[in-house]
Amino acid sequence: MKIRLNATADVQEFVRAAEKCDFDIDIQYDSTIVDAKSILGIFSLGLAKIFTVNCHGENAEFVDAIQKFAVA
Repeated sequence: MKIRLNATADVQEFVRAAEKCDFDIDIQYDSTIVDAKSILGIFSLGLAKIFTVNCHGENAEFVDAIQKFAVA
């Protein structure tokens, strides 16, 4: 899934949703991959960019929670 996090509040909401999952979730920008459960890791990528979210498991609640950040 492709997402965009534009503000600090978006990052916090995204990380809270990711932390509820019992599997690994990565967020990627270009060739850099960080743990999606790490606020500092996501901030190190910067804001207002299009990221790729890679889930290593399935959780419909997580997908619903981050749908608002999805980009086409």
